[in-house]
Amino acid sequence: MSIQQNLLHIKSTLPEHVTLVAVSKTKPVPDLMEAYNAGQRIFGENKIQEMVDKWEQMPKDIEWHMIGHVQTNKVKFMAPFVSLIHGVDSLKLLEEINKQAKKNNRIIDCLLQIHIAEEETKFGLDQEELTALLTSPTFQEMKNIRIVGLMGMATFTDNQNQIKKEFLHLKSIFDGLSSKDGLQSVSTLANIKSLSMGMSGDYQLAISCGSTMVRIGSSIFGGR
Repeated sequence: MSIQQNLLHIKSTLPEHVTLVAVSKTKPVPDLMEAYNAGQRIFGENKIQEMVDKWEQMPKDIEWHMIGHVQTNKVKFMAPFVSLIHGVDSLKLLEEINKQAKKNNRIIDCLLQIHIAEEETKFGLDQEELTALLTSPTFQEMKNIRIVGLMGMATFTDNQNQIKKEFLHLKSIFDGLSSKDGLQSVSTLANIKSLSMGMSGDYQLAISCGSTMVRIGSSIFGGR
């Protein structure tokens, strides 16, 4: 099946409220253009330099999502154009994004990454760190970022029950935030709408657990 056929097939299986991020990391521009020509406008990259290169070459109505781990010193390269940064896992990183967004006269949307997997290698905040970040004076003063939701990655396992448990855990944190429990002072929470969880192997399960945004690469573009 072609990239276009894969894309249209996946889109036909997604509920209306779920956003598809086409994970295009390591794929060449012609592959992305095939998806673009089939109607896809949201692409996810995990390396900032690669995303910048593609942004320069491709149509400007594309939304670029940074889905990889972000190094603070590279934020400035994507600040002029990035639409959404998925993996924000520290106040320090948020401060840098805020600073670079201000330089570019922009407000940059961010998702806070929550650690839900059993693997130690995955990045993310736990629930206490999340609350501490959102209630910190430093965060309250940031005017050039907008927290629009949460993101998480489940453990890499075939155990569907474990993945489901992790997704539901993230959904409960998300629900707690969107209902503003105990965080009345945080006006930003009005923007919390996106829950980014689920990839090629588990996106159907993620959607059934409440995901509103799925990151799909290999099922669209083929293996890496």
